[in-house]
Amino acid sequence: MSGYTTGYPEYMQESLKMVAEKRASNIKSSGIPAMTAEERQFILEHFHPDWKPNFKRAVAIGPSKGMMIPNEVADIIESHPVIKPNEIDLSHVDYDVDVLIIGAGGAGLSAALLAQESGVPVDQILMVQKLRLGDANSKMSQGGIQAADSTIDSPSIHYLDVMGGGHYANKPDLVEALVKDAPDVIKWHEELGVMYDKNPNGSLLEIAGGGTSRRRMHSCKDYTGLEITRVLVDEFINRGISNVEFTSAVDFLMDDKDQVAGAILLDMETEEYRVARAKSTVLATGGFGRLHIQGFPTTNHYGATGDGIVMAYRTGAVLRDLDSTQYHPTGAAYPEQIVGQLATEKLRGRGALPVNKDGELFVYHLEPRDIESSNFIRECYERNNGVITPTGMRAVWLDTPMIEIVTGPGTIEKEFAAMFRNYKKFGIDIRKEPILVFPTLHYQNGGVEINPKTETNVPGLFCAGEVCGGVHGKNRLMGNSQLDLYVFGRRAGKAAAERAKKASVGKLTLAHLDRYDRWLKEAGIKTTRKAPLLLPEYRGKKTLEHKLNIL
Repeated sequence: MSGYTTGYPEYMQESLKMVAEKRASNIKSSGIPAMTAEERQFILEHFHPDWKPNFKRAVAIGPSKGMMIPNEVADIIESHPVIKPNEIDLSHVDYDVDVLIIGAGGAGLSAALLAQESGVPVDQILMVQKLRLGDANSKMSQGGIQAADSTIDSPSIHYLDVMGGGHYANKPDLVEALVKDAPDVIKWHEELGVMYDKNPNGSLLEIAGGGTSRRRMHSCKDYTGLEITRVLVDEFINRGISNVEFTSAVDFLMDDKDQVAGAILLDMETEEYRVARAKSTVLATGGFGRLHIQGFPTTNHYGATGDGIVMAYRTGAVLRDLDSTQYHPTGAAYPEQIVGQLATEKLRGRGALPVNKDGELFVYHLEPRDIESSNFIRECYERNNGVITPTGMRAVWLDTPMIEIVTGPGTIEKEFAAMFRNYKKFGIDIRKEPILVFPTLHYQNGGVEINPKTETNVPGLFCAGEVCGGVHGKNRLMGNSQLDLYVFGRRAGKAAAERAKKASVGKLTLAHLDRYDRWLKEAGIKTTRKAPLLLPEYRGKKTLEHKLNIL
């Protein structure tokens, strides 16, 4: 244990004692009721980071000009391309394929598998991955995946939950596709070999999630994303689909028909550019968590730097809902080594309760994520009822011992093996001690606008997964991101394959990059910034302090 923080410091012991003393009364009480619509609106307007006007600005250029987005996102959109058109020899094509897929998380892997099943030969599909095959937020998802496949549930009820959770800003046709495809996604996963948790009678175990009116969360302990990714990567490799790792797309290729016709790729080991021509291109690059909006730590993987929205926007693709960012309420706040990492919502789904420094319940434990996060922020900063960590971060307790009091001994080790092991190495037994949590940057709610076939407004460009906007509106419910990946990843693979069978590529061009530089100049934007970033920067002044100026 040398070099690691062990257990909780002495000054926290009195707070821990109060949490333990009030545990019995918290169990016996009826708990905190869910907030009314008026109460939810108030808490959002006063405490959610999205409602802080000084941290956003209107996009100054492009098809979505005027849309309010976080300053950090505006910075990468209002940046120059990393390449100059005259630097790339478009007459030399390194990869010439029917379907190019950028991003190898759940959406990209699903798209590749369905493109192959739809008749595209494996050597005519190319998967490009910035890091390694499967490295994505998809793999890091813990809690579960929603699907209305029980006798007391239906896609219609699921639809209403999704729309309500998204504050009715979602695109209805995308939500309809999401919920209708959901049962088949679970069936597909099981056919491929995903081992979902089961009840003793063999039926699928289904648990509650925040903002849902039915228990429809399917899980693989607290390794759900990892288990699904494991199976899809195995299937991808076994089918022999072509792929390159440690290679990033830096901008799309277009042709003289104004179609997306592939991408310019950067080999991140040799720093050489490659030309990939394609009849259909699927963008599945994920979100922007590593931009650390408003200085928040993040649950996101190392490559989540918002590359996809930058590249798509330069082709003329429309963006939407990027004014909305999801902060997961239960990000780890202590020990310092794991700050920002996810403490899955499944913990609250199984009975863990959020309590303040005095052990008091202060919010219904299964509110939608934006409401739950806002309450945590208020408790810590307005009411000053949080616990201060050794680095100055404020946090509330998530009382994990409640899980086994409610469900019986052994539940945590059985259902939360990853969480149990992660905290155990720091001397914290989550069966006996609560954990400290505070909202962490988790999900890019908005992105590139698509239709149910995953088509964008730019011919030849399809999008799936977190890079897209419209599915979740202004707030995503637990388990719907995993579902989104496979519903729209599969749809993208099918649609891209069908287009590739009849499409033709014209003369390749990068003229849209010159156009983008012209837009910047005409808008009076003088900057040396270049994007996409590809990887985050943590040296020098870029180091995160985790001390947030919330109010």
